Amino acid sequence: MPSTINIVILDAATLNNTDLSVLNKINAKIMTQIEFYETTSKTQIFERCHNADIIITNKVHLAHHDLAQLPKLKLICIAATGTNNINLISAKKLGIAVTNVAGYSTASVVQHTFTLLLTLMNSSHKYIQDCQNGVWQKSSMFCSLKHSMNEVQNKTLAIIGYGDLGKGVADIAQAFGMHVLICERKGSQPREGRTDFNSALTQADIISIHCPLTAETHNLISDTELNLMKPSAVLINTARGGIVDEKALVNALESKTIQAAATDVLTKEPADDDNPLIRYSGNNLIITPHIAWASKESINRLVNEISLNIKAFYNDENRNRVE
Repeated sequence: MPSTINIVILDAATLNNTDLSVLNKINAKIMTQIEFYETTSKTQIFERCHNADIIITNKVHLAHHDLAQLPKLKLICIAATGTNNINLISAKKLGIAVTNVAGYSTASVVQHTFTLLLTLMNSSHKYIQDCQNGVWQKSSMFCSLKHSMNEVQNKTLAIIGYGDLGKGVADIAQAFGMHVLICERKGSQPREGRTDFNSALTQADIISIHCPLTAETHNLISDTELNLMKPSAVLINTARGGIVDEKALVNALESKTIQAAATDVLTKEPADDDNPLIRYSGNNLIITPHIAWASKESINRLVNEISLNIKAFYNDENRNRVE
């Protein structure tokens, strides 16, 4: 066991000023030296990591070329669940262990999903803007009822992706008195307890997306699927950009094919000014900047799980290893 380990955090900005002192407590016999970088560009990886035993990264990509230049590197800790930013094949060939963290953000994502949904259903964003613009102040009665409000009770919610996040959303939905449909994979025969994909879209008042982005789910929701939905339907995406065809969604919102949508994710992040959803000016769309996962408690859990992954690695234990 080494007496000192060098840890480099490549995109500490994603940890939102969370207390990282837990990373100094890996083992009483090991001294940790930690270097923090708010962000790291491709050209800065070697300069910052050439002496690293451990790299912690959320979204900085580490390709074969990067890993091959870092002979001291023993462990990559992904500060997220997804592993697509690491060349896992190269890591394995070079004897570099890779860990991730799953499940840390479930409560945060579920909460944000309902924040978006309830905001749309209550027209809260419109009423807040009205108050800021003096509309309520000019009302002829004690309240302002300019925008429609709808209850979620007895509404039908279709959930696409039934992992921990989808199950968490289902639990809260049922507490609200909603009817929950679990979508079967598109084009597959429904398993027990699940509903045919197209049929679920047709029946749903609300569709909430929680599946991963894969070749099969890219543009899963496009013109055809949007046209299956009710004109009163609301679409929520807190999963990944690319699952919803952004141009098709804009067309559906403009034409009132569906009533409203909210998304926390876009195909390219950070958003481009020319993204069709960013350019859309209608008030039946809410966009948030990929924050569903990022509650204070969620990031604290993430950092703690990373520290436990590092401890396990130096104790020769297999914990959250993806390679």
